[in-house]
Amino acid sequence: MPSPFIRTVLGDIPASQAGITYAHEHLIIEASFPTQANPDFLLNDVDKVSEELARVYGAGGRTMVDTMPANCGRNVLKLAEVSRRTGIQIIAPTGIHLEQYYPVSHWRYQYTEDQLTRLFIADVTEGIDRYDYNGPLIDRTPHRAGLIKLATGDEAITPHQELIFRAVVNTHRATGVPILTHTNAGKHALAQAERFARLGADLRHVVLSHLDRCPDEAYHRAVLATGVRAEFDSAFRWLPGQENTTYRLLEALLPDFPDQLTVGMDAARNTYWRSYGGQPGLTYLLTTFRDELTRRGLGGYWNQIMVTNPTALYSFGVVNPVRN
Repeated sequence: MPSPFIRTVLGDIPASQAGITYAHEHLIIEASFPTQANPDFLLNDVDKVSEELARVYGAGGRTMVDTMPANCGRNVLKLAEVSRRTGIQIIAPTGIHLEQYYPVSHWRYQYTEDQLTRLFIADVTEGIDRYDYNGPLIDRTPHRAGLIKLATGDEAITPHQELIFRAVVNTHRATGVPILTHTNAGKHALAQAERFARLGADLRHVVLSHLDRCPDEAYHRAVLATGVRAEFDSAFRWLPGQENTTYRLLEALLPDFPDQLTVGMDAARNTYWRSYGGQPGLTYLLTTFRDELTRRGLGGYWNQIMVTNPTALYSFGVVNPVRN
């Protein structure tokens, strides 16, 4: 049995080397279709990004998961440069994001399940295109994807999204690459988990993101009972005077599901970054968040949610390409 490994943008590392891990971030967002409508999504200044991540490294962070997938602001060369400068081990993504981050004429709507599968597998096994499929040429870099992403929105899951599910699970089964998803405030998380199970994904290597934006504890229990992992990232978003649902859910769920919860910040806006003049800064998890866990009597779970769980999640799983 080969030793567990994590695929970072600079190469594979032993899973034991992951250390404290931010489970869902946006570290580089290049000028692209998403930033046209959301200028504060722009995170493409390598100096500023490196400055912020150097602070995270200095505070004890070691691995960060970037979640901007194919052709919506991904720049693998900049991710690699930031990793080299800061020492932060960065996991780069493949896959497809929400429809709103692509023009209606985008190739995602034209490609077949097989074509998308082959494109995603190439990102994982060969290397990500330096032009991020803005074409017409493809020039694969040595920097390979270490996770695959898909997303669903508010509406019911569509036939197009079903095709993305199949291509993502095909890639996961063929390569062992872990799967990360976007949910809108936890919506359709249970439907996502059920689809992954039906398609034959290894649910130990599937994480559904942003679930703490849904306050319903019973719903979380139903989702976690399927065996998937959940990612919480809104602890810093709740306003003064509001209940901090993130902490309440952690208090309720950690005793029963200690192996399935991970944490990030999803700090996709430059207004959250100190290096861009914003706040609270990406060291938040290592300072304010950790202190609050301790205050609430949850400090004993810190290593579980920030090291053990993301290490197991983002390690490559068993290759099993035969479809059900």
